[in-house]
Amino acid sequence: MSLSPEPSSEPGRQRRRTAEHTHDEFWDSPSASHDSAPILEQFCASLEVSTSSSLHPICLAPHSPKACQNHCVCDDYTCVEEPQSKRTIRAENEVEANKLVNNYRFGFRKWKSHVTERPFEGRSDVVKELYSELNIVKPYTSEGTVITCGNIAYVLLFGWWVSLVYLLVSILMFITIVGFSYGKLCLKLSCYFLWPFGKTIHQIGNTMRRCCRNVPHCNCIKEDTDPDTTFLLPSPTEIPLQEHPEHVQTAYWCRVSTYIWLLLGYPPLIVIHCLACFISWILVFTIPVSKMNARTLSVILLLPPEDVYVSSCSRNKVVETKALLCCYQAANWYYYKYTVDGINVFAVNLLPLVVVAIVIGYIDRENQFASSDVKFAIAVSSIIPLSYYIGMGIASISAQSNFAVGAVVNATFGSITELTFYITALLRGHRENNPCLQEVVKAAMTGTLLGCILFIPGICMIIGGLRHSEQRFNSRSTGVSSALLFISVGGVFTPTLFSKAYGSLVCDACSSVNNSGPFVCQNCHYNLNNGTLFENHVQPLVYAMSALLPAAYIIGLLFTLKTHSHIYNIHVEEGQACGHSGAVVHWSRWRSLIILIIGTVLMSACADLATEHIQPILNQPNVSQYFIGVTVLAMVPEIPEIVNGIQFALQNNISLSLEVGSCIAVQVCMLQIPVLVFFNAFWDVGFVLLFSDLHLWASIFSVIVVNYIFMDGKSDYFQGTALVVVYLILLALYYFAPSPKGC
Repeated sequence: MSLSPEPSSEPGRQRRRTAEHTHDEFWDSPSASHDSAPILEQFCASLEVSTSSSLHPICLAPHSPKACQNHCVCDDYTCVEEPQSKRTIRAENEVEANKLVNNYRFGFRKWKSHVTERPFEGRSDVVKELYSELNIVKPYTSEGTVITCGNIAYVLLFGWWVSLVYLLVSILMFITIVGFSYGKLCLKLSCYFLWPFGKTIHQIGNTMRRCCRNVPHCNCIKEDTDPDTTFLLPSPTEIPLQEHPEHVQTAYWCRVSTYIWLLLGYPPLIVIHCLACFISWILVFTIPVSKMNARTLSVILLLPPEDVYVSSCSRNKVVETKALLCCYQAANWYYYKYTVDGINVFAVNLLPLVVVAIVIGYIDRENQFASSDVKFAIAVSSIIPLSYYIGMGIASISAQSNFAVGAVVNATFGSITELTFYITALLRGHRENNPCLQEVVKAAMTGTLLGCILFIPGICMIIGGLRHSEQRFNSRSTGVSSALLFISVGGVFTPTLFSKAYGSLVCDACSSVNNSGPFVCQNCHYNLNNGTLFENHVQPLVYAMSALLPAAYIIGLLFTLKTHSHIYNIHVEEGQACGHSGAVVHWSRWRSLIILIIGTVLMSACADLATEHIQPILNQPNVSQYFIGVTVLAMVPEIPEIVNGIQFALQNNISLSLEVGSCIAVQVCMLQIPVLVFFNAFWDVGFVLLFSDLHLWASIFSVIVVNYIFMDGKSDYFQGTALVVVYLILLALYYFAPSPKGC
């Protein structure tokens, strides 16, 4: 084998760096070992492999994910070149490996979040900080280190009024005389909550209590002189107590002051702490403040006041104490990663909107407490968390099941969000004899198509390009999706083109000045009711397209998943998928199925409320109904998909970011529209698969532009900007377009 040093050419180095492996979400997982990665990258970057086909490059280590990125697959210590580059993905367990492989499969919903609980000890320090309890004392923390913008914002948002309430409660307890000890405690906590950072609240023992008059200059407090000693409280070094805990507990509940405190002092603090806890949790980035208030309410305020000791110096080691609360930061930017039972905190916070939408929507029928505009906004916003929960359920079932079950679940529930809204709107429009809702549905379908073709790939290219300069993707797999896009858009708009070719042009409101000169006509459209054109020609063509499009979708599945699966060439690294076979899954199959069913029912209710209260929005004279359909109704349900695509792009996995939009667009044309056509055949709601000229040319133009962008297999922020600008141009076109006829 001939190896020669590589000349310092940046394009060559960049080509070798990005030609082979694409980053996946598990490159950033803390469980992956990154110690040898820089050495391997430097060695591979300093070598130039001979172009002789009879020689094979050397692989430095077996199953090394970043070694020899030169279109090869490592086998022990050798690399065998293959015609197609193979994506080597690292998974923490079998469930996550199956989910990752499903992400690359055509037709499967792309999902970013974990479906299993990740081992806490193997996670990064940043993530551990997010999930740690506020009872770990950091030694040698000075006052200067806790003066941050977030902590100052805490004083302005929470500290002053929480401290004021504690001051008022302390005055109240002093007035009762019996609750004097609780008054002193509230006075201490008033100073603490005004600026809690760097201070610690301890639960002291009997030895500490006996010499508490001399605090902080008694033998119970020892100066930590060893700078290398890192003690983390709670790690109590208590002297064995002679009293029994049961005796102390009984004495506490036999006091009169305890009941005075529970009747007068504790209730207002419940209100104030719950309010602060709720506000700080909703703001997400101030979750430490929420944890601090919750722990104070549930633990500290229920202790005997003589057992609570506030320390402001973290250099002192307090003997026979247990740290209860210590906070150093009121805000942390990384809390956008925080999850509750596998669900992102933003989706958790938005879930109450579903309850609010249903309650005010079905109880306040007369709009006494909320207007139709407010109800519509809440109902549409509630679709966002429901879409997230449905996506999590689909990913959980697919990751824990075989391919057949996963394909059925994806086909059944993958488009349930959009179909629920479309069918609900068509039923209401037919029941109320309102043709505008049918046009709104068509605008929403077109808006979903445009957003998934232009906006989702564009915004992912921009964000990913700003971080990684230039990103590469598998042009072969993207070409399959592009071909299916051409087929699907052509099939969907074929009846429209046919009607324009053979329909009769009819114009209304024709007039001329003094019956002389040319006539000026308005509201020109094609009339399909002449003779039997619609019944004998257009309608059979619609049914034929609705049968051919799902057939093309199935053929695409067979091509990409069975006969030509090597296009994607996914390989889960051995030793990773089997290393944690006992993975704890957030949602079991049955739990996921129940959540999917409940989510579908709630989605139907929210969609019904949205269509019920959409009419005042449609009646706005300055906004086209087309614009409302292609923006709000089309893109709000796709917000979780946009977030997933952006996360993939940030981790240099632009291939999945592009597949996110293409998969949705293909499903809209090849699955959702045929379902609506056949639904209309069995339950006539007046849905006709004929689109306006605006929808027709906007969709065709978008497909042509995106296929041109995807030709070279590379992406950067400029190409993404081009797609987003085209999308905004089309939105401006819809904004200034007149509303559909009859609306």
